[in-house]
Amino acid sequence: MIETKRGRPRSFDCDAAIELSLQVFWERGYDATSVAELTAALGIGPPSLYAAFGDKRTLFEEVVKTYQQTYGAFAARAMAEEPTAQQAVARILREAAVEYTADGHPYGCLIISAAQNTSAASSDVQESLRSIRRQNVEEVQQRIQEDIDAGVLPATTDARALAVFTGATLQGMSQQARDGATRTDLQSIAEAALLAWPQPLAS
Repeated sequence: MIETKRGRPRSFDCDAAIELSLQVFWERGYDATSVAELTAALGIGPPSLYAAFGDKRTLFEEVVKTYQQTYGAFAARAMAEEPTAQQAVARILREAAVEYTADGHPYGCLIISAAQNTSAASSDVQESLRSIRRQNVEEVQQRIQEDIDAGVLPATTDARALAVFTGATLQGMSQQARDGATRTDLQSIAEAALLAWPQPLAS
């Protein structure tokens, strides 16, 4: 029995609750997920959910943070570990093909799909995810521009266009995965998208 007197219930496993909620939000989207569905998935009553997280919106914020640190962390790792923007994006697209079609969780990307069809009352949720996606594009653009400035990529490279194209490719791959595309399908999309990159300059 979960106690709900003050603050988070003492026997409440917060991490497990966030993971279960993540799966529900990822599969159904923010607006389509009701508090009743969340509490059913967690095996608790609404008072316990509210005591632990405050409300559905706050729980979703925790879910997004967890997603970025787990299932969606491959992109940040690639950006941090690869020496050039082109190598980072190639790794991101190829790993996205794997992650977006992996078993054990819904297909696609939660950051891309969870707020695609939100009501006016949930516009802040949609804008929050949109802001994350914009920031990701801007980080790719900055890396590309750094490579242009360093002479790694030709001066004629359009950093903004290439970064936006990368974001659009990931969004398309996510939707394709949710529509039933195979890992091989997404890998083909990734390789086709990489053909848009200019040849690096000789060092």
